[in-house]
Amino acid sequence: MLFYNVITIFMVVLTDMNCLLLYTAVYLRDTAHFIQAIQQIENSGLEVSPLSIVRSLRRAAGHDDAFTQTFLRTTQDDSDTHILTANHSQDVKAWSVEFLRFFDKAIHNFVTDSREERGVVLTPDGTTIALAPLLQGIEAGLKARSEGHPPEGLHSLTLARTLGLSFLHAYNTSTVDRLGPDGCWDNVTAPMVFTLMGPPSLATDALINGGMDGAILGAHLSDDSEAVPKLSMLLESYYHFQLGEAGLDEAPRLVSAMRRENYRKLVPPSLLEETVQEFLADREPSAHLREAVKEGVLDFVLRYLDCPPMIPRCQWGAKIPKGIPVRLSPPLQFLYIHHTEIPSRPCLNFQQCSKNMRAMQRFHQEDRGWQDIGYSFVIGSDGYMYEGRGWGRVGSHTRNHNALGYGVAFVGNYSASLPTQHSLDLVRHRLAKCGVTSRFLQANYTVWGHRQATDTTCPGNALYSEISTWEHFGDTRSSTAKHN
Repeated sequence: MLFYNVITIFMVVLTDMNCLLLYTAVYLRDTAHFIQAIQQIENSGLEVSPLSIVRSLRRAAGHDDAFTQTFLRTTQDDSDTHILTANHSQDVKAWSVEFLRFFDKAIHNFVTDSREERGVVLTPDGTTIALAPLLQGIEAGLKARSEGHPPEGLHSLTLARTLGLSFLHAYNTSTVDRLGPDGCWDNVTAPMVFTLMGPPSLATDALINGGMDGAILGAHLSDDSEAVPKLSMLLESYYHFQLGEAGLDEAPRLVSAMRRENYRKLVPPSLLEETVQEFLADREPSAHLREAVKEGVLDFVLRYLDCPPMIPRCQWGAKIPKGIPVRLSPPLQFLYIHHTEIPSRPCLNFQQCSKNMRAMQRFHQEDRGWQDIGYSFVIGSDGYMYEGRGWGRVGSHTRNHNALGYGVAFVGNYSASLPTQHSLDLVRHRLAKCGVTSRFLQANYTVWGHRQATDTTCPGNALYSEISTWEHFGDTRSSTAKHN
């Protein structure tokens, strides 16, 4: 059984005297430490290319099966793909063995009996990715670039194979859950253990996130209009970009928080379905299976492209509710729009938004005496929504109307300014569509500002003016509104 919680490996540093010094480093399961390990290879003096690195990482993790080789087999001497086991001094050989062991553990994806998912890392934006499909996508892009043609099998390698196997397994076993689930880390500042929130499919959220990222970065690298960056620089810029006050409105296109938007542009649902069907064609050709794939892709599009990316409660550090939550009876009629007012400034990263969520929950539970954080959902300016009471439970957001709709709050004070356009779109287009398609919201739902239901200035004059232009905005009180 592979040991992931703490990995101690020997790293090599070349001193000015060209001597090899070994030191011990503890590796946590996040992108920062994985990137540091990549940098050690890049700075080792072996003068290896990004393509050679990802080839070696794949082979170190044992991903060298016939399917992968169909698209990624080398056409040159294999010596440059074994940089971690090259003939060097005894000290470097020892370093290479430790690197092989580390990367095997870091990349090899599987789920234990206790629902701990291995081969995954936490990103700074609060999401979790599997490294194997990410690196295979990067390798496919680099290989295509070196050979001067579009990447072959990019979508099969990164995501279609994963989805196909999961759909096939669900089809053969009559399993309901063919996608997901997500999970949560034991500690978001020092992550070691990632535990799934339910029984695993063969396409966990981490595999899907890593697959989307692999396709995005692989397609980007296959374009020879720009120089190839170091692998560590590519991963650093994609996962560790710092957002400014404008959030994603003025961010570079190639950042992880834009994963869903970028993947939708790159891979239309029709192409994804075609690729999955092609992968399964020789395994179990069946009209019923083809229909199951069609349904599975529709499910994928809803959950991972149409719906907004959601940070679950356990990930932002929510406390358990006080008392027994009351269940809602969807589909509901209303989306009630709020601003938090306090905190008054937008949150721009996962750590700050999570801190804001914990502060709001503490205030609502301890000062207001409520069961839980009052809102159904909260929107940061980091590109993510944060789960409050969610779709299923009655909130404490809009007095006398809590059972009639969902309370959605933008972090910040929007009396004189607006949230970022990206944040507004998450609610207006993504959350609303997700709610209607999933039958949590009525198709003819109504958007109200908090002030339309009770005596308050919320959601601020600027934000209220904005939502009054939305197509589902209701400018008068509904005669059907009933008290709780």
